[in-house]
Amino acid sequence: MRAREFYERMNRRRSVRDFSASVPPRECIEYAIRTAGTAPSGAHRQPWKFVVVDAPDLKREIRMAAEHEERESYENRFPQEWLDALAPLGTDWRKPFLEIAPYLVIVFKETSGRDQQGGRISNYYVNESVGIACGIFIAALHNMGLVTLTHTPNPMGFLSRLLKRPANEKPFILFPVGYPADDARVPDLHRKSYRELVQRNDGNGAERVV
Repeated sequence: MRAREFYERMNRRRSVRDFSASVPPRECIEYAIRTAGTAPSGAHRQPWKFVVVDAPDLKREIRMAAEHEERESYENRFPQEWLDALAPLGTDWRKPFLEIAPYLVIVFKETSGRDQQGGRISNYYVNESVGIACGIFIAALHNMGLVTLTHTPNPMGFLSRLLKRPANEKPFILFPVGYPADDARVPDLHRKSYRELVQRNDGNGAERVV
């Protein structure tokens, strides 16, 4: 029963680009990040950093820098195949949600760390580890009634500069976080069915759909 309830709750999750200006309790963001921090990671290095931005001036700077890169991408970098794939979603280079959403949570991956003596140590399976943490973060937000969007402007180096991050940290995903606007609209998307998602080996080298 708990498995079914959790699935049904998560199946209602959608990426949202229309945010309310209402500010959720800061504690909600804190607990979403704490929950993300429970993710498994290579050698338990926990190679992630969550940077929370709620200062209007800084959000404005991030929006301007992101839109600069996004406009260049939409007009000159993206191949037509990618533009065609994005067309049903109705997106373009304009990203007003970066200012409207009460919080921006920028996740950085730590390519290396420091030992107790301050020496450099390698991190392992960084992208996989940080990706899992981000997935748990999304689930935690949805579970508490907040919405978000996985925003990955390319290139994202401006986030390191604006947020003054050290050289061992690289931007991974930018999450605008808040409540949905009263008139928020989301694409009418259909997820793959269970039969399309899974195959099971029958022990004889063949695969059958469950």
